[in-house]
Amino acid sequence: MASESELKAGVEDGVRRRDFINIAAVSFAGVGAGAVVLPLINQMNPSADVLALSSTEIDISQIQTGQAIKTTWRKQPVFIRNLTSAEIDEANKVPLSDLRQPQTLAERTKPGKENWLVTLGVCTHLGCVPLGAAEGENRGDFGGYFCPCHGSHYDTAARIRKGPAPTNLVVPPYEFSSDTVVMIG
Repeated sequence: MASESELKAGVEDGVRRRDFINIAAVSFAGVGAGAVVLPLINQMNPSADVLALSSTEIDISQIQTGQAIKTTWRKQPVFIRNLTSAEIDEANKVPLSDLRQPQTLAERTKPGKENWLVTLGVCTHLGCVPLGAAEGENRGDFGGYFCPCHGSHYDTAARIRKGPAPTNLVVPPYEFSSDTVVMIG
């Protein structure tokens, strides 16, 4: 029989050395696995430049009635137009049955801000940038936008009316953060 002192050999304060080594090895492996997995998961997050472009604020106080500006959001052109009352009336008079993608002007603008039309400046046919935002540019047969690449014509509500484009110009997600500032994205 082994003496009591021989039985306690290798045991200090109730923890055997082998248990300590096992716990230390598992802990070390867990930290190592975390150090490897965390960068792999983190690389799936959007990069800083993408996050910086995820939203943009535009001051619209200088845009006169009947004018439009071009700006960018997520590296794509955006048109912001301050519609005249005649352009609003013209857009509202169009029967929805005449449109390829039926949408009213009210569906394309925000309540109380029907005069502000915000759309991506990318033709839905092949991605060209339509004309009509700058002064003196060809606005097409319907007074909105004209794509010079293949001849798509958009009306004052940026709805496709003629040409090969299949859908209306896209309205990006946007909100008015004040009466003079639009937050896109």
